[in-house]
Amino acid sequence: MRTSITPITSGFGVELDEVPSPQDLHDLLVDSLVVVIRGQHLSHAEQVALARAIGEPTPAHPVVPGHPDHPEILELDGARGGKNAKWHTDVTFSVTPPAASVLCADELPQAGGDTLWADLRGAYEALSPAMKDLVDGLEAVHRISPLAYWGYPHDSALSREDAQQLLDDAAAVPPVIHPVVRVHPVDGSRALFVNPGFTTRILGLSEIESEGLLQILFTHATRPEFVLRHRWEPGDVVLWDNRATMHYASDDYGDATRRMRRVTLRGARPFGIDGTESRLCEDPFLAIA
Repeated sequence: MRTSITPITSGFGVELDEVPSPQDLHDLLVDSLVVVIRGQHLSHAEQVALARAIGEPTPAHPVVPGHPDHPEILELDGARGGKNAKWHTDVTFSVTPPAASVLCADELPQAGGDTLWADLRGAYEALSPAMKDLVDGLEAVHRISPLAYWGYPHDSALSREDAQQLLDDAAAVPPVIHPVVRVHPVDGSRALFVNPGFTTRILGLSEIESEGLLQILFTHATRPEFVLRHRWEPGDVVLWDNRATMHYASDDYGDATRRMRRVTLRGARPFGIDGTESRLCEDPFLAIA
């Protein structure tokens, strides 16, 4: 590989000066979890082609329509409800969440609008042995929470009509159960697989135990030691492994324009350390936040 590779942090994330071969890009993504490629200025079709070179693009989103000419692309416009200032891993309310994502910026604010990623693999590795013993065999419920995801009508650009449509569409999406610790299907590494955006409770624990443990894991995983902050520049494309990271779009740019577009790659059904696979949640009471 002749591409120049610059580490972003000591634990994860690399910056490239050009797009490498599909196999090298795939391998870098698994190894480094976040890959930044500067100066690409990809068109919509080129973004989809790049995603297709390393996997199978999915429809844009389970409940949000995609671009009219490129149904794989989810458009994220801060002026139209497309802000997401909450830590989350994409679409973990699905039995088969995306394996990875490809994000491009079309228009950026003069200042602000950074995206942060958290290394859930490094966060798991840094847990104490006692905490690993506790979480290794646990499972958690994930459910879609569209208003928390897109913003409430009274504090975002999301209209009440759009918010109602999201609520109606989300009601048809059943909750799922995932392992709290996920085994990566490519390299066998272990990572936390819970996130504040969609994880609502841990099975087998009381409400106060579940809430307390989730807050411990969320706080631990978002310590600065495990976080990469990307300052966007025109032409950037960023890819990330959705199986071992979560991310946060900083909402610090006021009314300035920020327009992004994302393509996600189809993922396999997650499984835990004991081999137990993710599944639909059949108990309706577990779907209550």
